[in-house]
Amino acid sequence: MTAPSYARSSADIEGDFVVLVIGTHVNRWRDVRAWLPVFRAMPRMIRELERRPELGLLKAYGGWMFGGPTYIQYWRSYEQLVAYARSSEAEHLPAWRAFNRATRAHGDSVGIFHETYRVSSGQWETIYGAMPEIGLLGASRSHDLRRGSTSASRMGTRTEEADEAPVAAPARH
Repeated sequence: MTAPSYARSSADIEGDFVVLVIGTHVNRWRDVRAWLPVFRAMPRMIRELERRPELGLLKAYGGWMFGGPTYIQYWRSYEQLVAYARSSEAEHLPAWRAFNRATRAHGDSVGIFHETYRVSSGQWETIYGAMPEIGLLGASRSHDLRRGSTSASRMGTRTEEADEAPVAAPARH
């Protein structure tokens, strides 16, 4: 991660992309045999994907949310995400099968979830001020924003001129 810039910037990525939010929730902490393998599987997958950028992962960020480890991943395409998930030569499929076996053996000790968003070109916006390259900015390129740039103008729903705040009339006493 690079040092924060104090200029306002935005992510610059060409074409469509995919955002995957994937994580776990521990329901029974005492059942370590159920949740520990799940916790260990995702870092292995991320390392594999980082070593092989041709698989389509642009960037992944992990942290603790929703009661367990959670990752936000940026993918070049939905097709690449699905191809990785279904590949018998990659880390994901064996981990998924192991999780399903563990679920049958241990019930609902640990839960998993994922949310997948296909993002169309031009149908998103970002702003970063005094921030390191995180989120979509870390998964793409950066460009400086003009003074007065707004969310609506970056989304293409308004022009910069229409976004100028009206000057308030002086108060009358």
